[in-house]
Amino acid sequence: MTLPSGTSSSIRILLVDDHPLVRDGVRARLEAVPGFRVVAEAGSAAEALAMVEQHSPDIALMDVGLPGTNGVELARQCHERFPALRIVMLTMHDQPQVVVEAFRVGARGYVLKDSPAQEIVAAIETVMAGRRYYSAGVADALAHGATPDPLLTQREKEVLAFIAEGLSSKEIAQRLDLSVRTVETHRLNIKRKLELDGSAALARFAVERKRTGL
Repeated sequence: MTLPSGTSSSIRILLVDDHPLVRDGVRARLEAVPGFRVVAEAGSAAEALAMVEQHSPDIALMDVGLPGTNGVELARQCHERFPALRIVMLTMHDQPQVVVEAFRVGARGYVLKDSPAQEIVAAIETVMAGRRYYSAGVADALAHGATPDPLLTQREKEVLAFIAEGLSSKEIAQRLDLSVRTVETHRLNIKRKLELDGSAALARFAVERKRTGL
């Protein structure tokens, strides 16, 4: 489904979901955001590939549960054929293996459909800024280090555990008998490996990791 054109400065979005009502709801939310423009919709992988070819969107929001070719395989095909396209999975599937595979084949974001509307907006903005985004509900998969990023070292995991407890870098340094500078370096390395943007995102990840018991 092709939609009216808008300004060239907008973030051009493709919606991929086999339920028209879902697409209608997401489109309504996104088009209320200044600078967002849904340029096309698709209900299947084949249609999505055609829409990418025709409209060159900046980013695609795609469900995992598509008829025929599923969304993860579609993400792989899009990543190979259209490497400039940013991909965010928008789905109800929260199984760790699905999350891991989606990131492995090229997705840059993973948001659950029951997330608040502002989380979808945040995912688009974060991924368009070149970083990775995931809902809190899928943080367990990332905490396992099962994405293409290098695993966290044991020391980084220790630092992360203390961050989850709300400790400052100085307090963590005292607990681990390290310098504050060393702790800050560990914090930077964790954020770099997991592509977390800022201290708030790091704290959120640490708390979610602790909550899931990983």
